[in-house]
Amino acid sequence: MKSQLQEQVIGIPVSCQYDKPSLSNGSRAIIQKKWDSTNYRINKNRKKADNFVDGVREHVRLGPKFSETVKGKLSLGARILQVGGVKRVFKQIFGVEGEKLLKASQCYLSTTGGPIAGLLFISSQRIAFCSDRSIKFSSPNGELIRIHYKVSIPLRKIKRANQSENVKNPSQKYMEIVTVDNFDFWFMGFLNYQKAFSYLQQALHEAQNLVENYAIT
Repeated sequence: MKSQLQEQVIGIPVSCQYDKPSLSNGSRAIIQKKWDSTNYRINKNRKKADNFVDGVREHVRLGPKFSETVKGKLSLGARILQVGGVKRVFKQIFGVEGEKLLKASQCYLSTTGGPIAGLLFISSQRIAFCSDRSIKFSSPNGELIRIHYKVSIPLRKIKRANQSENVKNPSQKYMEIVTVDNFDFWFMGFLNYQKAFSYLQQALHEAQNLVENYAIT
């Protein structure tokens, strides 16, 4: 019975050389090109993922406590949902009209009291920052009050924007904004540093073009 079953089994040996398709040089080149293209996309996506992970790690590291960082993000998220989106939050906080919001990025602003977590807004007319949570300040009469830490810099007041990084740890990247009156602001801990800086460059470039066109007319 066993021998009868074995006789009924039909198969093709894997090592059979006659079943291997013959490829011309052109076909091999096409296959290799497709493989190289796929491999390039995989490596590119992996690099983006690695950069994002580094950004998240750096963003969390800068916070005073992980629990405080989470509370701040939850508070910010609730505010965005309540108002109806990041654009409306920007308009509500800074009272802007007729400005196009290009990018909003989570980051930290460097201060003498330590880094402050918040949102960096890049619009067609300004760079603005608002802290995630309200911060305690002493009023002139000595009372403690809680307000959001805000910064607003018109694009026409920006002299230059610089990129820098920690030599010992390149994943720690910084963005420096220098104003025409020589005040400088340092931002760090971006989830996507390069994208934020690209939007900043775009905003500054467009603002410069408007100034030049106005001067010509």
